[in-house]
Amino acid sequence: MRIWIILMVCLFVSCGDSQKTNPEQKQEKQMQLKRKKVIYQVFTRLFGNTNSANTPWGTLEENGVGKFSDFSNKALAEIRALGVTHIWYTGVPHHALVTDYSSYGIPGDDPDVVKGRAGSPYAVKDYYNVNPDLAEDPARRLEEFQELIERTHKAGMKLIIDIVPNHVARNYVGASTPDGKRPFGADDKVTVVYKRDNDFYYIPDQAFQVPDIPEDFVPLGGAKHPLSDGFFDENPAKWTGNGSRMAKPDFNDWYETVKINYGVRPDGSYDFDTLPEGMEETDQQAHYAFWKDKNVPGAWKKFRDIAWYWQEMGVDGFRFDMAEMVPVEFWSYLNSHIKSRNPDALLLAEVYNPALYRDYLKKGKMDYLYDKVELYDSIKHIMQGHGWTDHIPVVQRGLQDIEHNMLHFLENHDEQRIASPDFVGDAEKGKPAMVVSATISTSPTMIYFGQEVGEPGAENAGFGSPTRTSIFDYIGVPHHQRWVNDKQFDGGQLSEKEKALRDFYKRLLNFTIASEALMGAYEEIHFYNKDHTPGYDHRVLSYVRWSENEKLVVLSNFDADRSYNLDLKIPGHIIQKWGLEGGSYTVQDILYKEDNTLEVLEGVGQISVELQPLQSFIFKLIN
Repeated sequence: MRIWIILMVCLFVSCGDSQKTNPEQKQEKQMQLKRKKVIYQVFTRLFGNTNSANTPWGTLEENGVGKFSDFSNKALAEIRALGVTHIWYTGVPHHALVTDYSSYGIPGDDPDVVKGRAGSPYAVKDYYNVNPDLAEDPARRLEEFQELIERTHKAGMKLIIDIVPNHVARNYVGASTPDGKRPFGADDKVTVVYKRDNDFYYIPDQAFQVPDIPEDFVPLGGAKHPLSDGFFDENPAKWTGNGSRMAKPDFNDWYETVKINYGVRPDGSYDFDTLPEGMEETDQQAHYAFWKDKNVPGAWKKFRDIAWYWQEMGVDGFRFDMAEMVPVEFWSYLNSHIKSRNPDALLLAEVYNPALYRDYLKKGKMDYLYDKVELYDSIKHIMQGHGWTDHIPVVQRGLQDIEHNMLHFLENHDEQRIASPDFVGDAEKGKPAMVVSATISTSPTMIYFGQEVGEPGAENAGFGSPTRTSIFDYIGVPHHQRWVNDKQFDGGQLSEKEKALRDFYKRLLNFTIASEALMGAYEEIHFYNKDHTPGYDHRVLSYVRWSENEKLVVLSNFDADRSYNLDLKIPGHIIQKWGLEGGSYTVQDILYKEDNTLEVLEGVGQISVELQPLQSFIFKLIN
């Protein structure tokens, strides 16, 4: 883990080169192990776009697009000041898109196999280059991204980008593949369904057919395009990214992508070595050694080379899309090779099946997995009023052995915006949830750009429906744009309510990356208070966090309409662990610096609080 205290930015920047091992850097690395990470996911092409037209299915010229250059030193400094340690630049690799860049020698894409006008970032068509939309000069787009890497590091943050292992764009080109490497599918034997070293699966003797579109769906909003003719030349057809084996997939399939072959036969059996028993207990070096003399499928090597390419450019880690659709043995291979180049690389995976969590962490050597099905879903239900806080301690108990590895979030590009009416319709209702998400465990915290100013995702961008900020079309992001403020990045157009919300996030996140206790012990006191504190119920949650030098009591009210007057209890065994004797102690709410008193009487602690609707306290023991 890394320490990210603002006063130590200079030390952080100096340790960016993992090859440097001077004593100061060794000391800092030990300190970093005691602090949380905060990841800021940003949809790269939307971040700096100031165009507010928001025409459904609008072209780049009509609706605008953000650039790498929009992440100026000022913008990055403000993101860092929010309490961010890592930026996840979403949508960087060159993916299929409708906008024409043929004048730059970049092959165009057929809108019949592109979702939206700007295209899905998860339909990559060239893994050795970046999206031309993001460059001021598409001819030097890779250089502009390298400059962004340098600015990000200079600002005191690390960065990750996506690797999408399960599928690539149906029109994968790989035009920038380096000499000596081969693009996906370039050497495939296409007359068979399966061959171990084929990169794709095929449907011999059948040509691909564009899916039938729903009656209410109008491609490109009805605009004319010379290639929008219901035909895409692919013969023989390939299996679709979500596993469809039909030459004519359904419109709801991932029809714009094709599935990668990892040596998994069509019957599901494996055509590669599997990990021996006990490997889950070994480190990444042992996994690297295991694979060193193994003959692995060709796609494994291609993704290894892709990851190494970006690492050499300065990328500090990767977010892996739909990782559970790929065999865990591949992850053992890939991640051990990534860590062989940079042991500190951050590896984050999208895995939704709780039964697979431990395999993908221990065998697959992931650092972090999405905590969606457990914590996120539980908190969402509580925010919406039909879940009880009683479930949160149960979730934490069930994940106790891997709590550090479960990334916490309330928004990302796949999930509805908190302020969307389909979620809770009010960003303020996210405040207690954010406190809990950020402080209940030692795991990293992630926020999605615009979350900190209450972005509702209300725009009708074209492909797909509102509630989520579009990842398929050119669009402006209104609340976020008010913070961008014509690229001054100072929040100058925000309302007072939006400024206050961002200030809340800033206070909270900066505390989390500085807190020693949040990397220490956790114990819920929720059920003790349900039994011993009059008025305390299932809309309130409380727990304690502590280390040798820092003691915290966290209390949150998820109810938007009700206040609580409580004499919150700290159980006797906690008081003993903290070494407190009878008497009065000052505690201070770290969010807004309000003092209160912890009274210890007959071995039990008590803090009397008036808890307003949606209010949280993070009380720190002062003396």
